[in-house]
Amino acid sequence: MNDIPVIVGGGLGGLMTALCLAPQKVILIAKAPLAEAAASAWAQGGIAAAIGEDDTPALHASDTLDAGDGLGDDEVSRRITDAAPAAVARLQKLGVPFDLDADGRLALGLEAAHSRRRIAHVTGDGTGAAIMRAVVAAVRRAPSITVIEGLEVRRLLVDDGRIAGLLAAGPSGTRLMSARRIVLATGGVGGLFAHTTNPLGAIGQGVALATRAGVRLADMEFVQFHPTALDVGLDPMPLVSEAVRGEGAVLIDETGLRFMEGEGRAELEPRDVVSRAVARHIAAGHRVLLDARQAIGRHFPDRFPGITARCRAAGIDPAAMPIPVRPAAHFHMGGIAVDAQGRSTVDGLWACGEVAATGLHGANRLASNSLLEAAVMAEIVAVSIKATDARAPLRTRPVELPPSADASAIRSLADETLGVVRDGAGLERAIGALEQPAFSDGVSADPALTALLIAIAAWRRQESRGGHWRRDFPQHSRHGAQRQFVELDLSANRILSTWSSIDDRPLPAHAHA
Repeated sequence: MNDIPVIVGGGLGGLMTALCLAPQKVILIAKAPLAEAAASAWAQGGIAAAIGEDDTPALHASDTLDAGDGLGDDEVSRRITDAAPAAVARLQKLGVPFDLDADGRLALGLEAAHSRRRIAHVTGDGTGAAIMRAVVAAVRRAPSITVIEGLEVRRLLVDDGRIAGLLAAGPSGTRLMSARRIVLATGGVGGLFAHTTNPLGAIGQGVALATRAGVRLADMEFVQFHPTALDVGLDPMPLVSEAVRGEGAVLIDETGLRFMEGEGRAELEPRDVVSRAVARHIAAGHRVLLDARQAIGRHFPDRFPGITARCRAAGIDPAAMPIPVRPAAHFHMGGIAVDAQGRSTVDGLWACGEVAATGLHGANRLASNSLLEAAVMAEIVAVSIKATDARAPLRTRPVELPPSADASAIRSLADETLGVVRDGAGLERAIGALEQPAFSDGVSADPALTALLIAIAAWRRQESRGGHWRRDFPQHSRHGAQRQFVELDLSANRILSTWSSIDDRPLPAHAHA
């Protein structure tokens, strides 16, 4: 079996990688039934691609880099935006019914920080679900793909510096699988926070698996908080898509004040800017609402049927009433550091989708670039895997099975200290509270480790940039336009942090250093 690639994760990145590997045999492991626990299926806005007559991939790349606040990788941005139209065409070929205009061309939406209409969507706000339905169906039809659902990967196995397999558990017990080629496509970290738009199982498990295997991570401090999650007491919080603001909806408070008016592009500023404005207004004692009555009005149910249904379930008619919103953890720009082929620093391990830090998003993701990144990188990863020799012998050493991870004990702490607004005192509090559980054998260990990595990276970045904003360092630093990497010294359970060209600063005395 060790010559068969294994993909861990049932979202778009994992499924598309499996499809792109065909006809090569591949095993795909998902903790839940395909698409059920994947954030990909919850994506509302759509997938970005320079398809319009007034658009080009170069403009798309420029917008991506601008949103990334100085940390985006130029080459990665060009490569992925160049591939975007073909990625959309590939999804159409799989049966994704993208919305069309009256002339039969793709209907393209506008979202924050995009300079052109370039968002391909399905039924207005149902893009992720429609894409996943088509892709899951294709995976289930593919004879080359063996899908194992209900199996949770708990540890990666490493032999002499390269991947040797994995340890997993499910209803039928523990399972040890030998594998020389593994792809992690496990999603993000939103479930670490008390307020999130992500599935609650998105607790950074792929980051923890990779870290304990000695893999290098990048950009861990950069967490994107979506500014308009539906604030009606649900957990997770339903998303009110960026596209609603793209169609003209505005943010107001309980007095009717449009508090972002006059700030750059107002509600169409990048997500980090809008999230901070909303968080500040809430902290000042106001309620924040998204008002679509004038811009969209009676057309709201036709344009955004999914959002309409969620609002109506909470007693809100979005065509006639402002929608209560607040920021919530939505996307992690950081993760497993990968090269241009999606390879990690441990031989035989690739990463794809939100769990990977490709450099595309920099410090802040441009709206609707996440599905795009997953679709494009899946093909690149598949090509790399096909070109990798996996016939070398391997050994798998016995490893104790850790318990299934549970993030509930740290969610409030993460919200309070690692949220939209951070400061040194809160980050030191987080580091002190997370250190012990991160290196324990309890159910909080892996979520605590991922949160600890975020906290240490955030503490060390003594500036504000993109999704990382510190009230004690509110400006860019002159050294800030550098990527930060973290990894675990396996011999001593020490978290090490380096910069691409900046000398290390010391960690707090009570943290691993």
